[in-house]
Amino acid sequence: MFEFIRTHKRLMQVFLMLLIVPSFVLVGVSSYQSGDATTGVATVDGRKITQQEWEEAQRQQMDRYRQSMGEQFDQKMFETPEARQAVLDNLIAERALEAEIKRSHLTVNDATLAQTIAGIEAFKKADGSFDMEQYKAVLAAQGMSPAMFDARMRRDMAMQQLNNAVQASAFVPRSVSKRLSDVNDQEREVQELVFPVSDFITQVKVTDDMVKAYYDKNAALFAVPERAKVEYVVLDTAAVESQVAVGDAEVSDFYNKNQKRYGSPERRTASHILVNAPKGASAADKAAAKQKAEAILAEVRATPANFAAIAKAKSQDPGSAEVGGDLGVVEKGAFVPSVEDAIAKLKQGEISALVESEFGFHIITVTSVVPAATKTLDDVKGEITAELKKATMSKKFSELAEVFNDTVYEQSDSLKPVADKLKLTVQTVDNLARTPSPALADAPYNNAKFLQAVFAADSLKNKRNTEAVEVAPGTLVAGRVVEFKPATKRPLAEVDAAIRQRVTVEEAIKLARKAGEAKLAAAKASGDAAGFGAPVLVSRTKQPTINPTAALAVLKADASKLPAYVGVEVPGSGYGVYRIGKVAMPATPDAARRAAEAEQIAGVVGQQEMYGFIEALKQKAKTKITVAQPAKTEAAAN
Repeated sequence: MFEFIRTHKRLMQVFLMLLIVPSFVLVGVSSYQSGDATTGVATVDGRKITQQEWEEAQRQQMDRYRQSMGEQFDQKMFETPEARQAVLDNLIAERALEAEIKRSHLTVNDATLAQTIAGIEAFKKADGSFDMEQYKAVLAAQGMSPAMFDARMRRDMAMQQLNNAVQASAFVPRSVSKRLSDVNDQEREVQELVFPVSDFITQVKVTDDMVKAYYDKNAALFAVPERAKVEYVVLDTAAVESQVAVGDAEVSDFYNKNQKRYGSPERRTASHILVNAPKGASAADKAAAKQKAEAILAEVRATPANFAAIAKAKSQDPGSAEVGGDLGVVEKGAFVPSVEDAIAKLKQGEISALVESEFGFHIITVTSVVPAATKTLDDVKGEITAELKKATMSKKFSELAEVFNDTVYEQSDSLKPVADKLKLTVQTVDNLARTPSPALADAPYNNAKFLQAVFAADSLKNKRNTEAVEVAPGTLVAGRVVEFKPATKRPLAEVDAAIRQRVTVEEAIKLARKAGEAKLAAAKASGDAAGFGAPVLVSRTKQPTINPTAALAVLKADASKLPAYVGVEVPGSGYGVYRIGKVAMPATPDAARRAAEAEQIAGVVGQQEMYGFIEALKQKAKTKITVAQPAKTEAAAN
């Protein structure tokens, strides 16, 4: 077990991540009561999960896997009823957990939330400090505002805290961990006797009848699939782009009407030192805080170059003190009005007087000022041209797509008319199969819908143009079969030699197994080690010196009575007989590994605790499933 976890560490990490964060895999969903489908796909704690939410979760899951898996991504994996049901299960789990968090009044305080967000790498500058501008840009790209992101983070962190608390309650007796580690550490002294296939090759006589029988029994091995020679034309953005031009007058007119887009406002970065004096503080506390702030102000004005060092040592703002008081780029609305007003009035390098806010007393300095500026037409000409061209191309593509569709249909005996009309090229591909080939992933004709149209009965029989098929957004393909070769079977004479070789090996393996099984029976009867090789140690924690298949059989064998014997067919070698003479534990167990194994066992038990906890929460939240079968998403249908 642990050897598998170690050798598949990355796989296990991904698996566990899918189980725990941010959702939870559930079991037994079908046990919940079904209801009226008009109320949504499910109801948890009185809240509906709508069909829209379910489909959006499915799309998001596919997008995540598409980005992480790249070319290995297979959308069909996520189009099964089981995969779609699993997404719904996760949504139900989230809702049940949210309901429990709300009932238990669990929350994450502002300081912890701010510290967590500040630690996210995507929001940091090159020097490691938090970048407010980057933070907002990243969120905007995801269609979120800071308030939305904060709420989601707060919810996810509360869920994770609840999850950690439940899993931490799991208990595994030391005796259980020790027993499992003992099994993992166990070493078996083994002697090997192999009956190689090569020793029996000369004993095999392959007849013509044996060859014919193998040929008839394994017809699929000798099938030559159907193939087609196909002409095709492609209408895509590249074809449309050559027919679209944008003039200088259009560019100039667009620039004059949209100059605001090409201007950048003044950018200010600032730093501050805060001495806390919250709203509810007494007059005496406020006076003491102000006195302390005035002392720091005097120190800063005496040595302005040490502002960052003083902020790090004396500022009471936990978010900025660690980075020398740096507040990053000042965005409107990001700070309280009194602080924003002070920053707006300061010159670069100037230090403010004390600025009071609801948080206390601030000492502020502006670290840089970049004046407002507007890019010239020459600066943005290329950008505007591309934008106008893109807008024009979209309209142009729609027009040409209609012509493309009509022409391939109306003049269905040739692709030349549509190619001439739209300035396209007729291309040819030979030996095209009915199913897409992974080796031709980027080819426009390597598309399931297009191939279905090409191999349709009418297309094969009459060699007419296919309909225009959308193989990707903004890409249409039409084809025409030029030549078709039906599926056939390679003649026996052509594959005779290969069959004889394969049958010879198979028969030799049978003879090796027969000889090995005879030796196994004799060894079990006598208990001796005659003919076996020198002893070697086999364990689950070390790379075996014998064939891995044989090693697995040796470790699984019943060794309660020694010597024990086991026979196994060794792939690529023949048949092996193994004599287990001794079972022992290593003299010095690996303490570090055993500790890691104990943690892994505790983690597995903790996750089981979490599964049970979620099941209880679902019952508590009166979960109701209102769909009989998972619906196919629009994304999957396309």
